[in-house]
This record gives sequence, structure tokens and C-alpha cells, in this order.
Amino acid sequence: MRRAPLVWLTLWSAAFGVAEAAVVVYLRRLCYPDAPASGPLLPLPDVDDPLLHTEMAREAATLLMLLGVAFLAERRPLRRFAAFAFVFGMWDLVYYAVLRVTIGWPASLLDWDVLFLIPRPWAAPVLAPLLVSLALVGAAALVLAGLNDDRPSPLRPRDWGVFAAGAALILWSFVWSAGPVDAGAMPAPYPWWLFLPGWAGGLLWFAWRWCRG
Repeated sequence: MRRAPLVWLTLWSAAFGVAEAAVVVYLRRLCYPDAPASGPLLPLPDVDDPLLHTEMAREAATLLMLLGVAFLAERRPLRRFAAFAFVFGMWDLVYYAVLRVTIGWPASLLDWDVLFLIPRPWAAPVLAPLLVSLALVGAAALVLAGLNDDRPSPLRPRDWGVFAAGAALILWSFVWSAGPVDAGAMPAPYPWWLFLPGWAGGLLWFAWRWCRG
């Protein structure tokens, strides 16, 4: 069975994170030339601005590239999913690290960021996507390192239901402030009460099932 060494997935996703951070630096300079480079969350451009639609298309293409490398790296379904989770999480971690080094942002883990634009803006303090990415990288690395061709998957359909419920809570927390962001206003307080049960619940359930398997 074809496998990509974890080091190559790490290098690829890290390089992609650097490229993504560079794009954001350029976009901030183009869209907000008078704003400080390390400034906080800024209002989105007009919804009819072609640049905004181009950015949405770029985000969709980014997801496709992350998914594509996972399909090329692995053939077993669970390992493919783990490869996608690993490169997604590593890409995100490197992205924020590069922004911090290059423009000094985020100044704090509680600085807000627009995470995604499809279908509506996702926004959250930087700490939230970083926690998700750390969980994805850790869990995916366990699967990629420990699930060989002969070992059956320890995960059952009900487990995926738990993960889906946790992911739904996390996504709900991300789009909670879509209205204010659309209106160009700073978001309301972040709903950690939605995020934390989804994040911790999914992570603890995975750890329990993996140890039992």
C-alpha cells in the first residue's frame, strides 16, 4: 500500500502554510494599504468586489489541494482522512507562525481572525483554530504512525457520529459572528461555550477509543 512518510507530509504542509501566509500579507497590503500591517480584524471588502470572489475561489482551491495530497499519499480510507487532517492542521499552524514572524500578528492568541469566507465568514480568536489544528495534527499522527495494513480500524460508525457532532459545534461557534463581520463590525464575544464542548468532547472521545482499540 502506498504511503507518504510523515516527514514529507510535514514539509509539504509547512511550505503551503508559508505560501498561504504570504498571500494574506499581500491581500492586506492591497485591500488596506493605510492600515497597520499587524492590525486587528478588519472589515471585509464590498461583497461585489471581484477581489472578494477571487479570494473565495482561492480558499476552495486550497481545500482541494489539501484533499488532493491526502488522496495521493494514502489509499486506505482512514489513513487518507488522517493525512488530510494532518496536512490541514500543520498548514494552519505554520500559517499563523509565519504571520507572527513576518508582520507581528497575531499579537495575542485572543486576537480575532476571519478564518474562511465560504459560504459566510467564519471568525474566531486565533486560539480557537490553533486548538483545532493541534488536535488534528496529534490525532492524525497517531493514526498514520500506528494504523498499519493489518490493524483493523478501532473507530466505528458511532464514533464518527460523535466526531461529526463535535465538529458541528465548532463550526457553529465559527459562524456565530458572521452577521457582524458581514456588516464590517467587530464580532460579539466568542461563544467558547459552543467551541469547548465540541473540541474537548471530540478529542477525549478519540483518545478513549484509540486506547481501547
